[in-house]
Amino acid sequence: MFRLPVALLLISALILLHCRPASAEYQAPGLITDQAMVVSAHPLATEAGVAVLREGGHAVDAAVTVQFALAVVLPWAGNIGGGGFMVVREADGDIYSLDFREKAPLAATRDMYLDSLGEVVPARSWRGHLAAGVPGSVAGMFAAHDSLGRLPMARLIQPAIDLAEGGFPLTRLEAESLNGRLEAIRTYSTQPSGYTAQQTWAEGDILRLPALAATLRRIRDAGAAGFYAGETADLIVAEMARGGGLISHQDLLDYEAVWRTPVEGSYRGYKVIGMPPPSSGGIALLQLLQSVEDHGFSRWHSPADVHRMVEAERRVYADRAQHLGDPDYWPVPRPGLLDPAYNRARMADFDPRRATPSDSIAAGNPAAESEQTTHFSVVDAEGNAVSLTTTLNGGYGSCVVVGGAGFFLNNEMDDFSAKPGVPNAYGLVGAEANAVAPGKRMLSSMTPTIVTRGDSLFMVVGTPGGSTIITSVFQTILNVVEYDFSMQGAVSAPRFHHQWRPDLIQYESGSWSELDSSALARRGHAFRSRSSIGRVDAILVRPDGRLEGGADPRGDDTAGGF
Repeated sequence: MFRLPVALLLISALILLHCRPASAEYQAPGLITDQAMVVSAHPLATEAGVAVLREGGHAVDAAVTVQFALAVVLPWAGNIGGGGFMVVREADGDIYSLDFREKAPLAATRDMYLDSLGEVVPARSWRGHLAAGVPGSVAGMFAAHDSLGRLPMARLIQPAIDLAEGGFPLTRLEAESLNGRLEAIRTYSTQPSGYTAQQTWAEGDILRLPALAATLRRIRDAGAAGFYAGETADLIVAEMARGGGLISHQDLLDYEAVWRTPVEGSYRGYKVIGMPPPSSGGIALLQLLQSVEDHGFSRWHSPADVHRMVEAERRVYADRAQHLGDPDYWPVPRPGLLDPAYNRARMADFDPRRATPSDSIAAGNPAAESEQTTHFSVVDAEGNAVSLTTTLNGGYGSCVVVGGAGFFLNNEMDDFSAKPGVPNAYGLVGAEANAVAPGKRMLSSMTPTIVTRGDSLFMVVGTPGGSTIITSVFQTILNVVEYDFSMQGAVSAPRFHHQWRPDLIQYESGSWSELDSSALARRGHAFRSRSSIGRVDAILVRPDGRLEGGADPRGDDTAGGF
């Protein structure tokens, strides 16, 4: 009887294992509800949002509640001292996008982060008072509520007040995160706060934030003026004076959230709705999808599929660096970048056998015309949907707590190009389009996204993750559309990332097998493993109309609904 050598049998077994569809592992569904859902980064925030939906609140009402609750229970990213973006789709198909991104103070200058020799001063745009932009979150929540909300604003803010005043138990992740930043918080804040009340924190410890509760009460009672004027504004400006920051009373009074026209495009019959500049997310996501639309996907994270996706990412991030910035200050070639013919042409030199060195890739010429962020997705009982991403930029932002007000200020000034061509803290390279200017909004990678199929809602998705946000949303959509994953499976599956420069693939453990890794290396790709990439929170409308939540297991993220 003919027998195969043992070594050949082992190789054959490895090949069979290697070829087995990975999708089976990621087809188990997450939480399924009949009518409404919230997926956010913290169970207490999700619970507060679901309660609003049960009372008949609009998806925007729930989003406002979740945003304020996260400002308490997720101190490293939830905020009233930062900013973000919101994409809304109403049940009748109307779409909106709201920009409440932070702005550079009026006293900001183009070279404020350079030394006398014109070189970037390390950490000046990352830690301390000079790193903070003018916050936009409070203005954004009031702008959204004024246009689309139903329930009284006082009702929506009250859960956050109760959590700040009564306190809440820290999760293991929160305790570890806070302990890791305590030294920096004590260094850069000018006064003690609730965050520094203990030398170290442990899981289950109760964090009470009475100063933040008082700030939230002023917002509840006086509206946006309770933040941008009066006592809270005085406390912010006093903090700036003590620490050498730039935010003034005039900066606060001048701040406005801006409604912008959403980015729209298609992918294999799906409509993708995203955020326009100063977020790079909507344009870059559609560029990526258009760049791979002609590709025949085989199996999840096969060498051919990963290679094509990485080559698209190189080109798109090169375009991002050159062409994207605040549209009020820079002529963003939006129609050209969103032209499918342009993105197909960008892939014309794609070689399925070899990686393209990033040094040989530059931005194209389209026709003219932190990781510590947090995202949540909401669908209400009527089918209205909100995708909202908000951030302080780095974990705990600038590590400056406003004395007497109890909240962290962002370090979003690092998202500007401190010096065109020099990478920021996330390794992203920018050009003149994103140079510092007074009153300008810094470029962002935030990618709150809503996907429809025909006239029906299909998916609400987004994530934190700094420069990896765009590629994480990209892969999550492909996981569902191309690989038939469940929503939870698409969120849980390992991810990878390439951003043009540095020229390497960052990947999570389990992204591919050793055989696939070897195949990618033979194509010329370099790799670096890293810790978790993003924390996607998403909602999928199943074929039967029910909702499936995808809550990222990389954090304390939780889906809830009814």
